Amino acid sequence: MKHDIDLIIFDCDGVVIDSEIISANVLIDELFPYGINIDIDYVQQHFLGCNFQSVKQKIKSNLQVQLPDSFEARYHQVLLTAFETQLTTTEGFKAFLASLTIPFCIATSSSKKRTDKALDIVGLTDFFNKNNIFTADEVENGKPAPDLFLHAAKQMQVNKQHCLVIEDSFFGGSAAKNANMSVVHYVGGKHLPDGTNIVSSVFSDVPVLDNWRKFSELVPAVVTINNSFTLNKSNDN
Repeated sequence: MKHDIDLIIFDCDGVVIDSEIISANVLIDELFPYGINIDIDYVQQHFLGCNFQSVKQKIKSNLQVQLPDSFEARYHQVLLTAFETQLTTTEGFKAFLASLTIPFCIATSSSKKRTDKALDIVGLTDFFNKNNIFTADEVENGKPAPDLFLHAAKQMQVNKQHCLVIEDSFFGGSAAKNANMSVVHYVGGKHLPDGTNIVSSVFSDVPVLDNWRKFSELVPAVVTINNSFTLNKSNDN
């Protein structure tokens, strides 16, 4: 892992917020009335890290089902309702974020509206705002294309060689690789309960992180460790 890192680019879902397990369950339930019976493993393999339009296209090509135009709005409505009562940050993330000594941002396949709402629910709006949140709507090609990460680096005025991307999905990890950025595969979300190593099974040089406290072992120069950096779940979610 390089140590000359000047910017950390976080994926949002499954990295900043522990949302992927919620999103997967809602999607599975909402697809069932259309004759689509899939499980979480299928969602992880085919949809993790993709924006909704990519998911819709994959459903059409892989499952031969054309979802109606109304499906997306219904899905997001149900999902945001579930977020209100179930959504948290990934464990220890707020303390980790407060320990960082360099700039950071979010680059996500989710919409701006959904991302803003989710960050508000988990209490991260003091850390993330319009100046350091970037979504797939802002670029021509979503992950695994490098466009979004390159866009984020440009807006944050940091050379891509000095960016570190933290991703949970293969498509996101591939996007970071395609952008020629360093990447860490985060496997601490509830949707990866066994620490499933999706990214580094393909990219052998990608470090795996299952706990935010261990980040300082990978890039010690960008983290200030103090007594407040603890995994106190009651204070962190």
